[in-house]
Amino acid sequence: MSKINDKVKLIKDNIKESEPYKFFEFTSDGVPRGVNSPGKKLVILVSFLVVAIFYLISIIETGLSDLITDVQIDIEALPFYINIPTLDTNILNDMARVFGKFMPPNLNYVEKVWPKLAETLQMAIIATTFAAIAVIPFSVLGAANVTTNKYLNRSIKFLLNIVRTIPDIILAVVFVALFGIGAFSGIIALTIFSFGILAKLLSESIETIDMNPIDAIYASGANKIQTIWYAVIPQVLPNFVSYALYVFEINVRASIILGLVGAGGIGQLLNERLKWFQYPDVMMIVIVIFVVVILLDVISNRIRRALV
Repeated sequence: MSKINDKVKLIKDNIKESEPYKFFEFTSDGVPRGVNSPGKKLVILVSFLVVAIFYLISIIETGLSDLITDVQIDIEALPFYINIPTLDTNILNDMARVFGKFMPPNLNYVEKVWPKLAETLQMAIIATTFAAIAVIPFSVLGAANVTTNKYLNRSIKFLLNIVRTIPDIILAVVFVALFGIGAFSGIIALTIFSFGILAKLLSESIETIDMNPIDAIYASGANKIQTIWYAVIPQVLPNFVSYALYVFEINVRASIILGLVGAGGIGQLLNERLKWFQYPDVMMIVIVIFVVVILLDVISNRIRRALV
């Protein structure tokens, strides 16, 4: 036991004398201060909250709250919306009144929800599959450790950055205008959106792989494609499947939002019932969405934990 303690002490002494830690202050146990220190994180968090509170107080004192209290919305004309809360408004009563319009949910309407829910899942599956296939060559070309041509590598990364910066809702609006209302527009928008996310995740995963298998296979006479197939893909495949499942979850949620602009799926049905003020039907749709998203999240997490 004493030998172990002596070795630990020797390691700590070496750390203190090493160049990277020359200006560090050490604890009594020989641990550099500031490394994994929760105290500093707490100080930063408290400082942020204090600044946020003072900022909020300054906004209130500038009279912005007086501007908000003057804004009113006609509840009778727009029964789905409520008036913006003021200091004189009983918020709880407004919330209860609006919530009462959605209750009880129309259980008989669930038969019409299933086809649109199936369409939403189909959109997410097709978009994720197409994106996962198309992203492989671009991710390889975008990985600096595999693609030695720096001009090609930078060009691919620049292209992927452009694709990734376009919001899915903007893509949906553009493709609905081009191809009309329906699931086809949503699938194209989700495919491009998924492509941007997967390309970023997969290319970064490739850049962290062990290069020894690549060097060994390449030295044995394999060409570039064979090297990628036998040395790169096996190393990133578990992470790639995990990323694809993660993007599939995102696509299910995103397709619901895209449906509000006419890109098909259950979101389009939700938008139609809202426009017709059929709030019990809306509540039934929301319940189905909630249950399906929770189930997909649980299943996907278990699969990812088994793979990675």
